[in-house]
Amino acid sequence: MSATGRCHCGAVTWAAEGEPQHHAICHCEDCRRWSGAPMVGWIAWQEDQLTVEGATTRYHSSRHGTREFCSACGTGLFYRNPETLPGIVDIQSGTRDDPERLPPDAQIMVKERLGWAPGIADLPAFNAYPGMD
Repeated sequence: MSATGRCHCGAVTWAAEGEPQHHAICHCEDCRRWSGAPMVGWIAWQEDQLTVEGATTRYHSSRHGTREFCSACGTGLFYRNPETLPGIVDIQSGTRDDPERLPPDAQIMVKERLGWAPGIADLPAFNAYPGMD
């Protein structure tokens, strides 16, 4: 399997070869605060399976964790934690060029999941912004 992706503005692109290690939706507060989203999808490959082009900025979000984002538009892209995930790069799965191709296979850090998150599928759904369909 191969996968490609990019940031919002296209200044950073990435390509991964081989099978991913996992694809999970993370509910931790750290991911929530960093992304500004209630949950974040992460798909991971071995470091040597990933090629990145473009300038990223690194932010040390915890004692061992480093997050990278596009230096131009700010899109969150990568997470590395050599203590917990040696040799692995987690990539925000929403940056994939084909995000439908490989669905998540787990939810992690559900102990920090927002109380309303399990019922999200029960909310009214609109094809576009309400009133703009």
